[in-house]
Amino acid sequence: MNRRERAEARRARRAERMKARMRVRLSGVYFLLVALFLTAAVVIRAYDPFFVQALRLIAFDIYQRLSPQSYNPDLPVRVVDIDDASLQRIGQWPWPRTMLRDLLIKLHERKVAVVAFDVLFAEPDGSSVEQLVRRLPPAQAEALKRTAAGTPSNDEAFAAALRETPSVLALSGTNRPTGASPPKAGFAIAGDDPKPLLPAFPGIDNNLPVLDDAATGLGAINWIPNRDQVVRRVPLLFRVGDTIVPTLVTEALRVAQGASTYVLKSSNASGETALGQRTGLNHIKIGDIEIPTEFDGAMRLKFRDTHPAVFIPAWKLLAGEVDQAEIEGKIIFVGTSAPGLHDLRATPLSPAVPGVEIHAQVVEHILSRRELMRPDYFLAVEQLLLIGFGLFIALLLPRLPSTRAALGGLGIIALLNLGAWSAYQYWNLLFDPLYPSMMLLTLTAAITFYIYRQVETQRGEIRGAFGRYLAPAVVEELIANPDKLVLGGEVRELSLMFTDVRNFTSISEHLSAAELTQFINDLLTPLTDIILENRGNLDKYMGDAIMAFWNAPLDDPQHAEHAVRAAVEMSAAMDGLNERWRAEAEEDGREFKRVNIGIGINTGDCCVGNLGSMRRFDYSAIGDEVNVTSRLESLTKLYGLPAVIGEGTMAKCPTYQSLELDFIQVKGRTKPTRIYTLPVLLDDAEKVARLRVTHDGFLTAYRAQRWDEAEAAIAQCRAVGVAKLEAYYSLFMTRIGTLRYAGLPADWDGAYALTEK
Repeated sequence: MNRRERAEARRARRAERMKARMRVRLSGVYFLLVALFLTAAVVIRAYDPFFVQALRLIAFDIYQRLSPQSYNPDLPVRVVDIDDASLQRIGQWPWPRTMLRDLLIKLHERKVAVVAFDVLFAEPDGSSVEQLVRRLPPAQAEALKRTAAGTPSNDEAFAAALRETPSVLALSGTNRPTGASPPKAGFAIAGDDPKPLLPAFPGIDNNLPVLDDAATGLGAINWIPNRDQVVRRVPLLFRVGDTIVPTLVTEALRVAQGASTYVLKSSNASGETALGQRTGLNHIKIGDIEIPTEFDGAMRLKFRDTHPAVFIPAWKLLAGEVDQAEIEGKIIFVGTSAPGLHDLRATPLSPAVPGVEIHAQVVEHILSRRELMRPDYFLAVEQLLLIGFGLFIALLLPRLPSTRAALGGLGIIALLNLGAWSAYQYWNLLFDPLYPSMMLLTLTAAITFYIYRQVETQRGEIRGAFGRYLAPAVVEELIANPDKLVLGGEVRELSLMFTDVRNFTSISEHLSAAELTQFINDLLTPLTDIILENRGNLDKYMGDAIMAFWNAPLDDPQHAEHAVRAAVEMSAAMDGLNERWRAEAEEDGREFKRVNIGIGINTGDCCVGNLGSMRRFDYSAIGDEVNVTSRLESLTKLYGLPAVIGEGTMAKCPTYQSLELDFIQVKGRTKPTRIYTLPVLLDDAEKVARLRVTHDGFLTAYRAQRWDEAEAAIAQCRAVGVAKLEAYYSLFMTRIGTLRYAGLPADWDGAYALTEK
C-alpha cells in the first residue's frame, strides 16, 4: 500500500469514527426524548385529568355497545310501568293513593316476592277527604266531613296495603341537612369501617310517616352519574351522617329474602386481603346473596337493551289482565317510563332509559352473579404496558422501512386494544386501551416523522415538477401513486362544468392589453378558488372560459352536488365582482357594463386520465358528455339564463330545487335530454315558487301541442315578473309561432333539435 492509499484509509477511518460519534449522540438524545415522553405520559395518567377520564369512559361505553348484556326472561324481575297508556286510561299523575292500594292488593293476591316503589310519597294525597275540605267553602266542607266520618284517609288505606305486602318505599338523598331516620335493617361490619368511603348526603327526604312506618323496607333512589350525566356505576349503600342508608335495590333484595341484616365485608376482614391498607368495601352480603363491590360500595353495571317483556303496564294489572306467572315470586319495581314524568336517565346504551328500569337491571345483574370489574391494580398494569410497548416501539421502528414502521406501531396498538376487548368479552374486566393507545400512537407518529423525511424529499420534487399546472388533488394522487405518471386513463362518471363570459369581445375591445390581463386575473381567480374549494379539478382555461370536472382523480360521492354548489357560489361571486368594477368605473369616470357568465353543468361517463403526448400531457377528461356540457353552456346565451344543467346532474342533487327548461336533442346525439336551471340563480325565489305550477303546465301543454294553452300559461308566468326568465319565455313564444304551422306528428315528444354545436 503506497503513501496515498494509506492517507485515504486514515481519512476514511476518521470519517467512520466521526459518523459513529454522531450516531451515539443522536441515539442518546433520541432515547432521552423517548424517556421524557413516556414519563410525561405516566404522570398525566396518574394525575387523571378529565380528558383522560373521558377516554376511559368512551372505551368502556364502546365495549357495552358492541356486546351488551342479553336479556334472560327467567330472572324474577319485572317493572309495573306507569306508562303513557296507563296515564291515558286512568288519569294524570299523581294517582289517588287508593289506586296504588288497589295495585298493591293485585300484586299481593298474586304472591309477589316484594314490591319496590320508585316513587317518593312526601306529601299527603291531594284527593283525600281531609285535603279536599281545605279547598271547599265551610258549609260544604262540614257536610263532606260528616259524610266521610270514620273512613280512613287515602294515605291510611295505602299504608294498610303496604303492611300486608312485602314492600319497599323510596327515599331520596338531599343537600339539605335533615339527618336520616333509623334504617329498617341492621348492619354488621367485618373489617375496617367503610362509612368514610360511602357516598354521602347531608340529609334524606322521607315519605309520609304513616307510609314509612307501614313499609317493610326503605331505600334511596339516588344515582351518582359521571360528569357527562351517564349512569355507569350504581351505588348499593349511602351514608347520611353516621347512618348507613341502603338503596331501593338492596332493600328489595333483602325484603324478598326475608333477611334482617346486611353484612359489610371491608378491607382487613377475614378472607379479604388488603395488605394492612384501608381499601374500602369488598363485598355486601344480603341474605344468601354476596355482591362484590368497589371500594365505595358501588358496582359497575353491564347494561342490556330495553326489553318489553320486563314491563307490565299498570293499567293491565289493575284490569286483571296479567298472568299469575308474571307476578308470583317476582321482585316488582313500580315506576314510570312516561317521558312527561321526567324519570329518564342516560346509560352507555341509550340517552334516555327509565330510572325504574335501571333498578331492575341492577337486580338482574346481581341475581345472575355477573361481575363487571376494574381491579385497583389495573392502573399499574396499564402504566407498565405503556412503558413496555413504548420502549419496544422506540427500538423497533427506526430499524424498519417507513411503511413497516408505521404498520408495526399500529399493530402494537391494535394488539393492545384486542387484549382489552378480550378481557371484557371473556372475563368481564374493564381495561382502558384508549389512553395507552393515544400515547403510543403519538410516540409512533413522532418516531416515524424522521423516517419519512426522505419520502417527503421525493414528494417535494414531484410537487415542484407538476404543482404549477396540475390541480392540487392530482398532484397528491401522483405523490401517492407515482406509477400513474403514464399516458392513459379510465372511464368513470364525472360532473363537468364549462363557464364563459357573455359578450367578452365587446368587453375586451375597450381594454388595453394590461387592463385585459388584469380583468382576466380578477375574474378567473375567485371562480377558480370556488371550484377548488368545492373539491373540483380545474382542467383548463380557454381565454375567458373555464373547464372543470368532479369525481376524478379522487372519488367524490357527492360530485354532482359539489358542482351545483360551485355554480351557485360563482354566481354570487360575480355579483361581488360587478359591484367592485362598478365602483372602480365610477371613480375613473368610465362607463360600466355588467359582466355576466354562463355556466353549463352535466354528469355522465367520460374518459379521464393523463392525455397528450410522451413529451407533454395533462390530466384531463374527454368524451361525448364533455361536448354536451359545452353545448349546455352555449345554451345559456339562447335562454338568457345564468346556468343550464343536465338531467343527469339534477338527478343526483335532491337537496337543490330545479326548474325544468326544455327537452333538447343535441346535434350529433340521438337521445334527447331534459335541461334545468336553479331558482336560486334567478334572484327572486319567491316569485319562481309562485309560477312553478303554471310553468310546468306550460311545458306540458307545449309538448302536447296545445299551443293556445301554452301561450296563455307563458303570459301568466311573465306576469309574475321574474326578470331573468323574460328572454326564455320570449324564445318559446317565437318557437311556438313556428311550430304551430310545422305539421308536427301526433306523437311528437316535445324534443327540440339544436341545429348548432
